[in-house]
Amino acid sequence: MRFFSFFDRSTRAFQFSKLTLLFAVNTGGLVAYSESKLYSDTSVDLSQVEPKKKRVVVLGTGWAGTTFLKNLDSSLYDIQVVSPLNYFAFTPLLPSVTCGTVEARSIVEPIRNIIKKKNGEIQFWEAECVKIDAANKRVHCRSNDRIIVEGKEEFLLDYDYLVIAIGALASTLNIPGVKEHCHFLKDIEDAQKIRRSVIDCFERASLPNLSEEERKTALHFIIVGGGPTGVEFAAELHDFVCEDLVKMYPTVQNLVKITVIQSGDHILNTYDERISLFAERKFQRDGIEVQTGQRVISVSDKAITTRAKVNGQIYSMPYGMIVWSTGIRIRPVLMDFMQDIGQKHKRALTTDEWLRVKGCDGIYALGDCATIHQRKIMEDISAIFNVADKDKSGTLTVKEFQGVIDDILVRYPQVEHYLKRKHMRNVLDLLNDSKGNESKESIEVDIEGFRSALSHVDSKMKNLPPTAQVAAQQGAYLARCFNHMKDSEDNAEGPLRFRESGRHQFQPFRYKHFWKFVPLGGEQAALELPGDRISIGHSTQWLWYSVYASKQVSWRTRSLVVSDWTRRFIFGRDSSRI
Repeated sequence: MRFFSFFDRSTRAFQFSKLTLLFAVNTGGLVAYSESKLYSDTSVDLSQVEPKKKRVVVLGTGWAGTTFLKNLDSSLYDIQVVSPLNYFAFTPLLPSVTCGTVEARSIVEPIRNIIKKKNGEIQFWEAECVKIDAANKRVHCRSNDRIIVEGKEEFLLDYDYLVIAIGALASTLNIPGVKEHCHFLKDIEDAQKIRRSVIDCFERASLPNLSEEERKTALHFIIVGGGPTGVEFAAELHDFVCEDLVKMYPTVQNLVKITVIQSGDHILNTYDERISLFAERKFQRDGIEVQTGQRVISVSDKAITTRAKVNGQIYSMPYGMIVWSTGIRIRPVLMDFMQDIGQKHKRALTTDEWLRVKGCDGIYALGDCATIHQRKIMEDISAIFNVADKDKSGTLTVKEFQGVIDDILVRYPQVEHYLKRKHMRNVLDLLNDSKGNESKESIEVDIEGFRSALSHVDSKMKNLPPTAQVAAQQGAYLARCFNHMKDSEDNAEGPLRFRESGRHQFQPFRYKHFWKFVPLGGEQAALELPGDRISIGHSTQWLWYSVYASKQVSWRTRSLVVSDWTRRFIFGRDSSRI
């Protein structure tokens, strides 16, 4: 007689199977049967048994998703990552890839290299999420492998927490012909296609049977969108042509034309005005044509058609290649999900200040696919007043108001932005301004005075830009929240819940703007810093090199990028079509 045992976590007990062997004398055969019973071993300390980890499913391996994984304590959760791309790409250097300044492989890091360095087990699935089932807490995924077993292309993943970081697609603005005839610049494959297309245009223009007009058309490069991506690509392309291609295609060097089309009045209109004007003047000196106030109305296989905003006049320009860089749009899988949760008419997945998707339990969204709905202070003005008015006198004294100032500034960051624009030191200055020239110590305001003092605070609220800097900060913030989620359940550290009792579990997400770079070609770059400070010139370009090298995700990519820059300085850019 022998005993075999196993441990069942769900019942916290040992189940023993007794196997009895009976020998049949007459037949010489062997008969076996088993009987089982549930037996609780009281000698086992159940408190030492590790509980089942909660499962975190992460969708996407871009800036937000990768930064979240790098900062998350993976020993606390069962983590599963789903992405159609098995690598992370340093997207700010995509314009450099289009012209061979940096090679594509130099700015990508396999996602498995990143997760293998983490404690605990992280599983990665190269697949695409096709449906999010919030009601049953599961996601439907489809493998993007071309060779798959029939019936095995789709699979389901259950989750306790879902982190959506799948990024966005390039927006076509529903303009006819854009999708069919334009290049986009959102990922590595886009950059590689643009690089091949640039070389194709020069090879086509070099053919002996083309007229000069046909050669000019083949070498007319149009960039639609005067934002940082479009401007940086135009600058990279100009340098590529002037420093490398004209030496290899001397017969067509005077036929190249680069045009930037911008619907607004200036390029780089999200930057400081001084940077925008400098970029326009530099492009003019370099021979890059900038057409502002032009809206694209259609694109055919031979020409692009625009309408002037001033007089409505229609223009048509033949082209050799068009790069489209005019914004982003939500992915189809999120459109369906947003319709299911009541966010049908939103431009992006809406979250609260803690990056939690509104109307869902355990779902977070960050990066380009989401936008934070910052709560307006005027929605809570009465609740704030009631919390601050501790003696219930109907008026607030300076001492009472000071008790909630810090929580107001954390919960409603638009208050701090408003004070900076008004050159006020604190909220008491705002109240003092509403009461005239009274001394701060004697200020007392009622609910109407309180409402009047803060009535304009919400007017300047803006959504965060869809940049790598924002996505990375959101990923790091959410990872910190997950790392301390269990510890903070009974130890809240966030601001006051003005509409409820107690405090929030965590501080809300707060974006900290550090810098905005934009290379302008010719070894010159522009830098915008907080506090109305800018830097433009050659020294800024070298600062750009050092910052972008330091921000690489690994030492491998860092060394490769620096090597590519060095190779370009010594040997020039590679013009092969590979």
